[in-house]
Amino acid sequence: MNYSPRIIGYSFRRLLLLSSRSHPFSSVRNQQPPPSPAAMDPASPSSPITVVPTISSPLDRSIDASSSVRKPLSLWPGMYHSPVTNALWEARSSIFERLLDPSIDGPPQSELLTRTPAQSRMSIAYNFSSDYILREQYRDPWNEVRIGKLLEDLDALAGTIAVKHCSDDDSTTRPLLLVTASVDKMVLKKPLCVDKNLKICGAVTWVGRSSIEIQTKVTQLEQENSKEVDPLALTAYFTFVARDSKTGKSAQVNRLVPETEQEKLLLKEGEARDKLRKRKREEERKDFERGGHSFHGEAKRLKPLLAEGRVFCDLPALADRDSILIKDTHLENSLICQPQQRNLHGRIFGGFLMHRAFELAFSTAYAFIGQRPCFLEVDHVIFLKPVDVGDFLRFKSCVLYTKLENPEKPLISIEVVAHVTRPELRTSEVSNTFYFTFTVSSNASRKGLRIRNVVPATEEEARRILERIGC
Repeated sequence: MNYSPRIIGYSFRRLLLLSSRSHPFSSVRNQQPPPSPAAMDPASPSSPITVVPTISSPLDRSIDASSSVRKPLSLWPGMYHSPVTNALWEARSSIFERLLDPSIDGPPQSELLTRTPAQSRMSIAYNFSSDYILREQYRDPWNEVRIGKLLEDLDALAGTIAVKHCSDDDSTTRPLLLVTASVDKMVLKKPLCVDKNLKICGAVTWVGRSSIEIQTKVTQLEQENSKEVDPLALTAYFTFVARDSKTGKSAQVNRLVPETEQEKLLLKEGEARDKLRKRKREEERKDFERGGHSFHGEAKRLKPLLAEGRVFCDLPALADRDSILIKDTHLENSLICQPQQRNLHGRIFGGFLMHRAFELAFSTAYAFIGQRPCFLEVDHVIFLKPVDVGDFLRFKSCVLYTKLENPEKPLISIEVVAHVTRPELRTSEVSNTFYFTFTVSSNASRKGLRIRNVVPATEEEARRILERIGC
């Protein structure tokens, strides 16, 4: 996903001026007392942005989408919309309202600024307990928060934080282009109930020459005013890289100076994660140069993995009934990427891709287990190729492997591969590969639930399993 601080600033400054008299959600917001000046400051960590629904209550006055006075945010071009992204668009407009129309031919930023984590920190509050409409937009069939929508919101929040950190508040310089490079592993520590208020927050924790790492957190108290020791439900790290908007080359970003001991610790951890990412990239490069054979004694490891798969292929009547081939767990869906799903630069919103991948992974696990799966984690995600408006996007999923050693908590690993397909050019390229891990409820095994073992039928499938188990 790409972000340009200067373009965003100017576009939403104009949007703010156009909308100063009327707001598409005024019928909802007027039910609440006006916020204090501190609450209107999106940079204040103590006063989170309040999320409002993308639709009004049926009892409220309807919005005329054809009105020339003010169109709903969802109709403005280049703005993928959800309750959270709508709130963030407005926050961005106030953050950058001093910026003028940038020139792509202007000089680059001449002097790097020094920012603190506090200057980029933002938080968003979901008032599920009191907002029925918002609650219904995030509710899944089991009265929990839809994880796919939450992943989408975290991506939108991280993008806004990256924009805040990289802004130089100088209208004469040309803007930076910020691209989502990767998302580190996210582990869900506890289920998220949609009837209780929820909060997401984030800040820049580490910067390199042209890289930025943003830490985001999801918290939810068991009860309001509770003194719960650890309300943390999920932590995610997003990495962005900066590009010169004219040359496309890497560009330097503003420096980061931590103030507290915790911020200094996060900076050191961010440096360690960056070194790990670079080491993995180097190992992948060497693996590619060797022809993709990076496993020691690979043939020895492949043989037992393929043994049962060969029986399925050659002697299906004698195959283990407690096992199933990977290819028999496949699900797939496809879509044409629409203009309404793009960001300000014409690329498909990255959070939208994660959302769609999660929904397919959940369905794949559901069909495989035979009952509702419980989400545990999403592994490291690398954005290999941007997705454009008009692209034919295909998501292909499968159960890659299972771990059944612990009957109380079996693990089901789902692989989802996003392909950008262009029929006119007869090409198909991988844009992203996602890995999700699910389990089952604690009482499922006690009720006699049986989960099959998944086996590969080809060497390529076996290598993918070894790569995932060994990572």
